[in-house]
Amino acid sequence: MGTPSAHPGTVRHHDHGIHLACFAGRILVVCPRCGGRALVVPQPGLAPPEHLAELLCTPRRLACPGCGAVADHQPERRGAGVVGARPGGTEDPFFRRPLWLQTRCAGRILWAYDEEHVDALAAYAGAHHRVRHASPTLSMFARLPAWMKSAQNRPEVLAGLATLRTLAALSAPADRSDAAHPRGDRSRHTGSLGFYRSR
Repeated sequence: MGTPSAHPGTVRHHDHGIHLACFAGRILVVCPRCGGRALVVPQPGLAPPEHLAELLCTPRRLACPGCGAVADHQPERRGAGVVGARPGGTEDPFFRRPLWLQTRCAGRILWAYDEEHVDALAAYAGAHHRVRHASPTLSMFARLPAWMKSAQNRPEVLAGLATLRTLAALSAPADRSDAAHPRGDRSRHTGSLGFYRSR
């Protein structure tokens, strides 16, 4: 579950097929109680996932340091299998809360799960040469919308990512972006059925 080799501002970006699920271990969301910044992470005491897909089947906890709200999420089970969450869109894939890191950009909504995700997107957006080393089927970068890949939008996208990086350090309800609201823009609620070790 590594991160891309490039850093923001570099000339060349190498896409080794990193999947969006790699960034699902830590997701900043809008708290359902106070509207401040809450955090969605795997529930405490669980063994680290052995496979990337298993990360999407891990029980989750939402916790808000501001108001103390806590909620737990258990993945749906079908017989001996577990239905994995489907990442993507402006809601977290577990509790379906609006992402905290959202901003208006180039007439669209730019979003990210956490600071590491922002840095990965900035490395890609800021590169003038992009080299793909993996199939576009799994690659997060290959699946980015055309407006984010456009050289014409590069300055605005990088500015938007800088805004998200600033938002990541803020947590009060008053700091919430005006873009961080429910949209229901995810095509499916669940992902594929998997069979993993008992938890």
